[in-house]
Amino acid sequence: MRDPHRRTRRTLAAYAVGALVLPVVLAGCGQGGDEVDIDVTGTAPASPSASSSGSSSAGPSTDPSAGSAGGEQVELPTSRRPRVVATAVTGLEAPWGLDFFADGDAIVTERDTTRVLRVSPDGEVTELGAVDAAAPEGEAGLLGVALSPDFEQDRLVYLYVTTGEDNRVVRAELDGDRLGPTEDVLTGIPNGFIHDGGRLLFGPDGHLYVSTGEIGEPARAQDRDDLGGKILRITPDGDPAPGNPFGSPVWSWGHRNVQGLAFDGEGRLWASEFGDSTWDELNLIEKGANYGWPEVEGRAEGRAEGTVEGGPSGDFVDPQAQWSTDEASPSGLAYADGHLYLAALRGERLWRVPVDGDGAGEPEAFLVGELGRMRTVALAPDGRLWLTTSNRDGRGDPADEDDRILVLKP
Repeated sequence: MRDPHRRTRRTLAAYAVGALVLPVVLAGCGQGGDEVDIDVTGTAPASPSASSSGSSSAGPSTDPSAGSAGGEQVELPTSRRPRVVATAVTGLEAPWGLDFFADGDAIVTERDTTRVLRVSPDGEVTELGAVDAAAPEGEAGLLGVALSPDFEQDRLVYLYVTTGEDNRVVRAELDGDRLGPTEDVLTGIPNGFIHDGGRLLFGPDGHLYVSTGEIGEPARAQDRDDLGGKILRITPDGDPAPGNPFGSPVWSWGHRNVQGLAFDGEGRLWASEFGDSTWDELNLIEKGANYGWPEVEGRAEGRAEGTVEGGPSGDFVDPQAQWSTDEASPSGLAYADGHLYLAALRGERLWRVPVDGDGAGEPEAFLVGELGRMRTVALAPDGRLWLTTSNRDGRGDPADEDDRILVLKP
């Protein structure tokens, strides 16, 4: 069995797209030069693997930064690269949440306008309504969305909303193309200008998983009675789900700001998490586990097994993979065909991470610098990925068509 805790370090100097070599450019504050160190914690690959820009050009892509110790280049076949095959829609404003109807249309939220949209693969956009209770400010506003597992019967849409008082989960009935008034499901989640979490995902158990942030107050993450800095698990009616470890909505704790949730093919829950100034994380979520923030950021050094002693707060679970914050700032997360896909904001790239029974393998980067900030990635019913840009969220450099939703073949 491969060692899941082995650390691999490599330097990416450029990405090859056909005959064109593009330098790696970092977005946002803290820009560096063309060479960037990536420190990845996970299962080491059996052989070197290349990082690619994910261009849709034909033929294999060769990454000059990858290869054997002797400098031999490794070709990455076109079939292995996620590539953009269509643009579903342009001209959105900071799209945040995304889920799918059975017919392949998407339901999309805009953080700052508080609009809820229906978007078809051919670009037709229908405004379903707006959430008046939302109070956008900074990173807060209308965030995640999830359709009820029984949507065809109950027509319920679940939303994560920042109000003037708190973050809360609400639901509303969709009647045709009109969203009805909202009903509170879970209230009292701390709200702030930053670190509001916001992702919603129904699990295979039928319960709703909710990611929250510590709103810039790190101590909340280690307070098990506080709903900030947690992953919550609730029933569709908002009660603590049966089997929760502490008799409360809390499923896991010690998180800084989780904005990505995904279940893999084995039914395991994964989460992407923003670090502070050193490490962003990909975590495999375990019932009742403490993920260490603010006592630990990224992987705890000197640890032999799956946890490190955390003093009065208990043991801390290490991330399965970690990135420099310049390379990721991961938000959305999706699973497809044995891989997790992470949409990176500051890193302006799509990360792909192989996962299996042993944990996470070595990440690869695609679409580096080609689309700007990327917020959400989701698996559509047809097996393709939808990827949203987030260049109009106040921190990007929007192109004329931004914000967009791109369709990718994984």
